Amino acid sequence: MPASIFNGSISFGLVSVPITVLSATEDHSVRFRQIHTDDRGLVRIRYWCQEEDREVTFGEIGRGYELPDGRVIPVTDEELRALPLPTARAIELIAFIPASAVDPLRIGPGYYLQPQGAIAAKPYLVLRHALERASRVAVARYARHGRERLGLLRVREDVIALHGLLWPDEIRDPAALVPPPVRLDEDEIDEAVALIEAMTRDDLTGPQFADRYTEALHTVIEAKQEDRQLPKAPEPTPRPGQLVDLMAALQESVRKARAARRETGDTDAPKMRAKPARKAPSQKASSRNAGRAAGRRGTPAR
Repeated sequence: MPASIFNGSISFGLVSVPITVLSATEDHSVRFRQIHTDDRGLVRIRYWCQEEDREVTFGEIGRGYELPDGRVIPVTDEELRALPLPTARAIELIAFIPASAVDPLRIGPGYYLQPQGAIAAKPYLVLRHALERASRVAVARYARHGRERLGLLRVREDVIALHGLLWPDEIRDPAALVPPPVRLDEDEIDEAVALIEAMTRDDLTGPQFADRYTEALHTVIEAKQEDRQLPKAPEPTPRPGQLVDLMAALQESVRKARAARRETGDTDAPKMRAKPARKAPSQKASSRNAGRAAGRRGTPAR
C-alpha cells in the first residue's frame, strides 16, 4: 500500500466525505547514481549557504520567495499549511461534466481517494455510483504544492481517482505549429483510415505495449554485473530517406499491419470497417468542386 499523501475530505453540496489521498501510479524506471568515472566513487550533492559560506544540512533548509530587489521573504511549512484557503485540506467539487469535454493535455498524474473508515464509506459509494450512473466526471478545486489547483474526479473500477488539471493558461497555443496548406488526396486519407483500422486494438495489453527500454537496460546491467558480453543492438529497420509515393507507403503499411495481426492470432481485434460510399455531389456543390469531381486530383486542405 503506498504512503498517504495527505488526509482531507471531498466536499460536494452539503456532503463531506473524509478521504486519504494515495498515489495511483508507480515508477519502475532504472535509477542511476552520479559517480566519479576514475574510481567509481559516488558523487554527493552538497547544500551550500552563500551567506555563511558553509555546507548546511537538509534540516536547516527552508523556503523563501525572492523579491525583484534581491530580498528574500521566508515562508514556513506552518504558514503554508495555514493558508487562508477553504480547499487547504478539502477537495471541493464545483461542477460535473462529460469526460469527453476535458482536453487530455490538461490531465496530470493520478491519485486514489480512499474513504476514511466506515462512516465515510456510504457517502463515498453514493458519489461513486452517482458518477457512474450520470456518466460524468467531477471538476474539483483543491490546494497542492503551495497553490490552488483544479482537479478531475473519475471512477476507476471500484474507487474514485483524482487527477490534477492544468489551468488553461498553462497549455501552450499550438497555432504556430499548424502546417502550411497542401493539396490532399481523398484516396490517401482513405488508405490512412484503413491503416488505423488495421492497427486498432481493444485495449493496451500485449507485448507491443511493454517497457522495452527498461527491460533492455536491466539486461545490460545484469551482463556487466556477471562480466558477460553486452547484448548487441538490433539492426535498425531501413527506411527510405525521402517519401516518394505516399499512397504506396500507406498500402504497404496496411498490408504489413494485417499480416502481423494474422501472425499473432489477434482474432479479438475489431473487424475492418468497409469504406463508406462517397455521396455524389449535388448540382450546386459540383460547381464548387468541379476539379475534384472531374479528375479526383485533390482538394485544398482546410
